[in-house]
Amino acid sequence: MRLALAAGLTAALVLGAAGVPIANAADKPTLAFVVNGASDFWKAAEAGVKKAQAELPDYSLELKYPEQSSVAIQQRLMDDLVTAGVKGIMVSAVDPKTSTDGLNKIASQTALFTTDSDAPQTNRVAYIGSSNVDAGKQAAEIAKKAMPNGGKCIGFVGLLGADNAKERIQGMKDGLAGTKIELVDVRGDDIDQTRAKKNVEDALVASPDVTCMVGFYSYNTPRIYEALRDAGKLGQITVVGFDDDPITLGGVKEGTVAATVVQQPFEWAYRGMKLMAAYLGGDKSGIPDNKLIIIPTVIIGKDDVDKYAANLKAMAGN
Repeated sequence: MRLALAAGLTAALVLGAAGVPIANAADKPTLAFVVNGASDFWKAAEAGVKKAQAELPDYSLELKYPEQSSVAIQQRLMDDLVTAGVKGIMVSAVDPKTSTDGLNKIASQTALFTTDSDAPQTNRVAYIGSSNVDAGKQAAEIAKKAMPNGGKCIGFVGLLGADNAKERIQGMKDGLAGTKIELVDVRGDDIDQTRAKKNVEDALVASPDVTCMVGFYSYNTPRIYEALRDAGKLGQITVVGFDDDPITLGGVKEGTVAATVVQQPFEWAYRGMKLMAAYLGGDKSGIPDNKLIIIPTVIIGKDDVDKYAANLKAMAGN
């Protein structure tokens, strides 16, 4: 029984943190995709890594979650990967601005790429992901369409210091410039789900005149939805979403969420892992001069949900 349990534990470790297969890890160079915290948002990236693995039989691919959304813990995870001999890391940095030295340390030891939240001040090879400024501007378009007479918005986000958060917020403010809609506040939660919902509850009490709420991270819109539902205010406050959590998509379909701006983490992971493999093989043709590989974001409205959800299932192999 103990032998069976030990074998099971060993198998679980070989699968990696996200359950992405790592075949013959000792015999093949390993590439790792390191996320910024535990969130269902990254399930699509898991599927992207899995697809890339099928096309890169000479590599072992991993997707890793840090134990907490912490700069120090994420850095320790990457240090451990480097010590284990990983040949390339693609990372969504928890806080790029305060992680320059740590990220450069990794870049000096292995090929470092960024995704989701860029760290352009570092020696990373390239960034692959969304234009977060453009995504913020799309959120502004949703708000303008939903609130032609104007209003006050409060935003909610995981990591206030992360570039992806700052850029989405700035993009939305730029997109709202000259209108009667104002983003008056943004509250951070450090990727703490309980705190994320409480932030919404507190905002409802502190700002009874708020007419719009924006969920800048994937789980923020579901927490907004739940808090408004519990307060009996669903449908009374405009909700602008980001990403494709099932609760968010359900809200869009029922009309309680105006629309959501979706990213493509599946493509980040799939194309990113293949890009790293090509780069390590000496093919640098996929790296543009500006080192930015932008995968567009898309607005999903009520009429788009069913088709989009079907595409998600197809990508996941369901």
